[in-house]
Amino acid sequence: MSEQASGGKSPAATPGKSPERADLVTVTIDGVEVNVPKDTLVIRAAEQAGIQVPRFCDHPLLAPVGACRQCLVDVPDAGNGRGFPKPQASCTLPVAEGMVVSTQLTSAVADKAQQGVMELLLINHPLDCPVCDKGGECPLQNQAMSNGQGESRFSDARNHGTKRTFPKPINLSPTVLLDRERCIVCQRCTRFAAEIAGDPFIALVERGAQQQIGIAEDAPFLSYFSGNVIQICPVGALTSEEYRFRSRPFDLVSSPGVAEHDACGAAIRVDHRRGKVMRRMAGDDPDVNEEWITDKDRFGFAYAHEADRLTYPQVRDDDGSLRPASWPEAFTVAARGLAAAREAGGVGVLTGGRLTVEDAYAYSKFARVALGTNDIDFRARPHSAEEAAFLAQHVALSGPGDGGVSYADLESASKVVLIGLEPEDEAGTIFLRLRKSVLAGGTEVVAVSPFTTRGLAKLSARVVLTAPGDETAAIADLADELDGDTVVLVGERLAVVPGALGKALEVAEAAGARLAWVPRRAGDRGAVEAGCLPILLPGGRPVTVDEARVDLAAAWGVETLPEEPGRDADAIVEALVTGDLGGLVIAGVDPDDTPDPQATRDAIAAAGFVVAFDLRDSEVTDQADVVFPVAPVTDKAGTFVNWEGRVRPFEAALQNPASLPELRALSGIAAELGAPLGFRTVEEVRAELAAVGPWEGDGTVDPAVGGTEGDAVADGLRLATWKQSIDNAAMLDGDKYLRATARPVVALLPPDLYDAHGPTVTLTGDRGSVTLPAEPCPDLVEGVVWVPANSFGAGVLADLASPGSRVTIEGGGR
Repeated sequence: MSEQASGGKSPAATPGKSPERADLVTVTIDGVEVNVPKDTLVIRAAEQAGIQVPRFCDHPLLAPVGACRQCLVDVPDAGNGRGFPKPQASCTLPVAEGMVVSTQLTSAVADKAQQGVMELLLINHPLDCPVCDKGGECPLQNQAMSNGQGESRFSDARNHGTKRTFPKPINLSPTVLLDRERCIVCQRCTRFAAEIAGDPFIALVERGAQQQIGIAEDAPFLSYFSGNVIQICPVGALTSEEYRFRSRPFDLVSSPGVAEHDACGAAIRVDHRRGKVMRRMAGDDPDVNEEWITDKDRFGFAYAHEADRLTYPQVRDDDGSLRPASWPEAFTVAARGLAAAREAGGVGVLTGGRLTVEDAYAYSKFARVALGTNDIDFRARPHSAEEAAFLAQHVALSGPGDGGVSYADLESASKVVLIGLEPEDEAGTIFLRLRKSVLAGGTEVVAVSPFTTRGLAKLSARVVLTAPGDETAAIADLADELDGDTVVLVGERLAVVPGALGKALEVAEAAGARLAWVPRRAGDRGAVEAGCLPILLPGGRPVTVDEARVDLAAAWGVETLPEEPGRDADAIVEALVTGDLGGLVIAGVDPDDTPDPQATRDAIAAAGFVVAFDLRDSEVTDQADVVFPVAPVTDKAGTFVNWEGRVRPFEAALQNPASLPELRALSGIAAELGAPLGFRTVEEVRAELAAVGPWEGDGTVDPAVGGTEGDAVADGLRLATWKQSIDNAAMLDGDKYLRATARPVVALLPPDLYDAHGPTVTLTGDRGSVTLPAEPCPDLVEGVVWVPANSFGAGVLADLASPGSRVTIEGGGR
C-alpha cells in the first residue's frame, strides 16, 4: 500500500519481528482479521477486508480531515485499551495492534451514527436530483439509499417547510460553478486546491451552520487544474459551466482515452452521446496522472466540433478554387501532383507534433517509399541539428522499462533539475507529481529559468536565474550538485541554445544522473520513434548506417531506401522558397508556430504542389492543391508515446465517416504512386510496427551543433518566452469559458525597467512591434523581458522576434 493510502510513512522495524512483518499490525473488522501496515487508516484497512464504509470527505489522494463524519464506526474496548466510548471517524483513525472495529454492517451503534449524520446532511439539501448534473452518479444519492433512513423526519411544524436557500449559481471561475444549497462542506475541493494544485483561491468562509465554500472578492478560482474539483465533489455542488444541464450521466457512453494536448500522456474518460463528446473526465492511472488532469485536458475538446471542420477532400480546380472531391479522386490528383513535384526536385514532408504513432509511421514510410526522400521533420517549431542528433542518439527507444525516467522516479529522486521547462504551463501532470513529492519532503526542485514563475514558487524550487541563451553555462555550473539520485528534465526550448543539450547530457552522465526530454506536444515523442526526422528511420535506425537501412528495406519489402540524411524543417522551407524542392506534404502545421512564420508562408506559396492534411480550415489548406480532412483523436484509434517513452494506446470513441486516419489517406496516395504502403487500417500499422521492431544494431549518429544566438539587433533586451497552458491555441477553440481562465497577457520586466517604462510598453524586434501592459517581476534577470508566446496577435514568433533575440522597449513610464 502506498504511503498516501496508508495515511503515513511506516516506522522503522520493531525488534523481535521478522523484517517482512515488522511494520504490520493485526486488527479485526466485522469479525475479519486483517494484517495491515502500522498507521494504516481504519477505512483503508476495511477496504482491504472487502468492507465498504460510506464516506464523503475521504479521498485516497488527499490528506485525512474527518469533515463529513459519514464514515463513523464503532471501536469498543476489547480489554486492551484500544477502544473508544463513542463512534470514531474511520478516515482519520489509524489502526493499532489488537484493535476491534465494527462497521455499520455489524454494529447498531455505527449504523445509527451513520444514519444520523446522513439525516443532518439532508436537512437543508434541496433533493433536486432530477435536475442535478450529479444525479445518477452521486455518492450522496447512492449512500442516502444504502445507509440512510427510509423516511425523513423533516417536519413542517418545526421549520414551516422551508429549507435554507442561497442565490445560485456562484461563479467560482469561468468554468466552475457553485450551488451552495447542495454543498455538504466535505472540503474535498478546498483540500485539492491547497494540497494538490497549490492554488488556494477557494476556502471555507463563515462559521457553524453558515459555513460554506467561497472565494475572495475579485479573486476567482483561476487554476490550471480547477476542473478536478468538479469531478471529486461527492454531490452536485460544483458543476461545469460548459456541461451544466446538457446531459444526464446515464445517457452517456464512456470511452477511455489519452489526452492529446501535451506530452504527459494523461488518462482521460470521454463521455459522449449521439456522436458528440459531452464532457471529459480524468481517468484513474496511478502510474501516470493518478486521478488528476489539467483543465486543458478536461475542457479542451470543442475544437473538433467547430463550424470550420473539414468533412470531405478538396482539390484545386482549373480556375484556382478548391472544390469538393471524392476520396478516390483526391488520391489520384495528389499522386499525380506529387509525382511531378518529385521529378521537379523532390517533396518535403512536415508532419507537426500532433500525430499518433501510427499516423507518424505512415508519414515516415510514405516519405521514404513513395517519395524517395529523407526530407521529413515533425519539428514545426524552433529547432536545431544538435537537437535532431540528441533525439536520435539519446531519446529514441528509451522508456520506463529500460532505465528511462518515469513519473515514479520524480517522486523518488532526491533532486529534479528543470532546464528549459516550466512544468505548470508546459507539462501539467509532471508539475502535479513534482508538487506531491516536494510536499512529502522527498525532492528538491532546481530550475534554470529567467525568473521564479508562479509554478516554480509552488514547487518551492531553487531558481538558477539565467538569461535566454546562457543555459549552457548554467548547466555546467550545476555539475557538482548532481548525483545518482538526480533526475534532469530538459525541455524543447533548449534546442536553439547552442551546446545546451550536449552539456546537459554530459554533466548528467558524469554524475550518474538520469536525463529525460520533455517535449510540449503529444505526438513529438512518438514521431521520434516513428522516424519523422531527417536523420532517423523508424525504430531508432540511423539513416546513415547501411545495416539499418537494409534491415528496414527488407522489413518493408523494398529494394533500397534513400541513404543521404534529409533536410530538416528549416531547410525544407528554404528549399521550397529557392525552388530546390518541388512539392510539400504538410500536416496540421500552423505557420505562426514555426521558427520563421513569414518564411513558412513564402515556402507554401512557392511550392509547386502542396498536399495538406488538417482537421479544420486554415491558411495552409486555403493554399493547398489537395486537402484531406483528418480524424480527431475521438474518431480513430491510435497511440501516443509520452515523455517517459510509455506507450499510451487508445481506441476510437466515435464513428464518424466524414474523416479518416491520415495513414489511410497516405496509403491511398501511395497506391496511386505505384508504391503501396502495405496497410490501410490502424490495426495493420500496429502489426507492422511490432514486426519491424526496434533497431538493435549500431545506433551512432554523428554529433551536430546547431541553434542560433538570436541577436536580431545589436542592443536591447533579451526576449524570454514560452507558451502558457491556456492561450490562443487552435485546439482550445470552441470553449469560451476555458479561454476565459487564461492568465493575463502582460510583459514582465525587471523592476528598474518597469519604473522607467511601465505600465504599458511597446517591444520591437526584427519582425514587428507589440504593445502590452507590463508588470514588474522582482527576480527577473536584468536585461531580459518575458512575454507569453501565443497569447496575443499572431504570437511572438510572427509579431515580434525569435526567442532569445534582442528587442527594444519604449514606454511612458509610471
